[in-house]
Amino acid sequence: MAEVKKALILAPGLDTGFLPLSKIVQKELWPLVDKPIVQYLLQESKISGITQVIFILNSEKKQVLSYFKRAPELEKILKKRKEDRALVELKNLQDLQKGLSITFISQEKPLGDGHAIFQAKEKIGKEPFVVLSCNDIIESRMPCILQLLKVFKTCQRPVVGLYRLPKEKVGSYKVVEVEKIAHRLFKLKKITEKSSSEKTSFDLAVIDKYVLTPEIFDYLETQKQNEKGEIALRDALENLLRDGKMVYGYEIEGRWLECKDKLSWLKSHLYLSLKHPQFGAELKKYLKEII
Repeated sequence: MAEVKKALILAPGLDTGFLPLSKIVQKELWPLVDKPIVQYLLQESKISGITQVIFILNSEKKQVLSYFKRAPELEKILKKRKEDRALVELKNLQDLQKGLSITFISQEKPLGDGHAIFQAKEKIGKEPFVVLSCNDIIESRMPCILQLLKVFKTCQRPVVGLYRLPKEKVGSYKVVEVEKIAHRLFKLKKITEKSSSEKTSFDLAVIDKYVLTPEIFDYLETQKQNEKGEIALRDALENLLRDGKMVYGYEIEGRWLECKDKLSWLKSHLYLSLKHPQFGAELKKYLKEII
């Protein structure tokens, strides 16, 4: 039985929903409360038993690399000033990386999530692997990826993270046609991307959290670009389904916090800030003053 020890964290896009600030501060480093989006994904990976993390970055994005590096000179200054709390924060970031092998791959052109995943073919080899996107954070007791890995352990086939939405909110999301197998577990029959104007009877949306098997690379290698000029993972999974291959979906337990654009990020940032043990009470008090 194949164990999953490798994770891809996708951060290759142009971050157009965050312009103009994203020209200099890439979305992955935007904070949710007091730590960046990408740190949540690294924590989720580590807690889920992942030991090798591969970042797929836009070739222009260098800040993520800098964020995870130690800063000895800064540490010296903080020690001299006796700023112990700041030193603890830096130490926590370094401790998070212990036991993890972290590497970075550049995607030279923004040609979609499928193209980004294909860049890691050699590093993944013939092992199953996890894919996470900086668009999606899940607040849950059990990490979302670990939920999907428990399903994969049984089926040894690709598993897609799903989230049930009110039908009036499904527009513009990838949604799935499914056959129910058990509580929260489904066999995927079709993946569709709806426009905001289309009505649909489906209410299970795709979260960008996946467990994939290496055969996906065969499909991505021959995948044609879509109307946006991108090689999309969705299309590759659709072709896999058409070939009669099994793909499972799991309706995750938890709350979906999106970071795909400014408004969704603001909502997620506010939600987590108000729940934060250190800042939440004071922020709630402040909101009562200004609203």
